[in-house]
Amino acid sequence: MSARQGRGPRAGVKDDIPTEHLIRLRRIRGLARLMDTALRIPGTGISFGADAVFGLIPGIGDFGAAAVSLFIVNEARRLGVPKDTLFKMLMNVGFDTITGSVPVVGDVFDVYFKSNRRNLQLVLDHFGLDHADLDRKS
Repeated sequence: MSARQGRGPRAGVKDDIPTEHLIRLRRIRGLARLMDTALRIPGTGISFGADAVFGLIPGIGDFGAAAVSLFIVNEARRLGVPKDTLFKMLMNVGFDTITGSVPVVGDVFDVYFKSNRRNLQLVLDHFGLDHADLDRKS
């Protein structure tokens, strides 16, 4: 049972979410897609994004990707996401940045650990939304 079905602290939020929030949520979703899943390897279920590509740049790539990830966390903060969820989001970004910075292993890790998609899901869960809700006209 999901939060939209009456269980959870944010039940009913879906119906009264402001248009401005939907715009921010769509921006977060677009950035998460760009950073984590924009490219797909044909014939496989493997997708990756700019995070994995940035990680190939020694020294600064992972920190550049972290800056974009922190922008997503800041957008969530501006939307009113609670501190405990923001902390989880920051942990995802930190884990991704630290592990992703390990040569070779970190590059492979970046393809599989999609911190921005995880963070998007945390924000959507907070509002009791799913991806289809972001596609509806407002």
